[in-house]
Amino acid sequence: MLDSALIKECTDPSLKPAIVEKFVTAAGSADPLAVTVKSSGRFILVPKATSANEAMAIVRQYVGNAVVRVGLTQYPAGLGVKDAADLKSDLVDACQNLRKGTAMFANVLRIVAKWYGNPTSEEAFPQIFKDAVYAWKTGEFEGVSVFQAPDPGSSVTTEKTSPSDEDTAKSDGNHEATNTESPEQRQDVGSTEMRIDLSRIHGK
Repeated sequence: MLDSALIKECTDPSLKPAIVEKFVTAAGSADPLAVTVKSSGRFILVPKATSANEAMAIVRQYVGNAVVRVGLTQYPAGLGVKDAADLKSDLVDACQNLRKGTAMFANVLRIVAKWYGNPTSEEAFPQIFKDAVYAWKTGEFEGVSVFQAPDPGSSVTTEKTSPSDEDTAKSDGNHEATNTESPEQRQDVGSTEMRIDLSRIHGK
């Protein structure tokens, strides 16, 4: 579980702490130095980094040739960077990684919510969250590259929730909605039920 002070200081304010914890549990890592590399549909075994320099060396080695995710949020390394040498070590800083990752995930949530017609019923959020995690892992949702897509400008928040062990276990479930996924990035995700407040979401 993430430290509450870290969540308060470093995460996107549009996401409630419960969503942040749930997001990191479903799609992130407990290790801020974690680097995951995937190519041609298979994970590449890389050494476990014990320092920020080691983690960044691994990232720079593979960025541009494979799908590289890094840090607590498994942020997509190399996004908007043309030269691997330009990558910054804040990717493996816990606070900066959370800040970047949660801000981008909030945008992904809004993209998915808009696709569903920005529903206002609280029952809609579990599916929206599930598909947003899927999109985060694959980089795509319904043919849209979510990491480059513009912010729809709506808001998705929760009132209260804390994922139980049973709910967390459900995160191994398969994605049920129809989505476009590349063979390099195919992964399973899950969902849990949450109480939500979608009242600020407007229609398409």
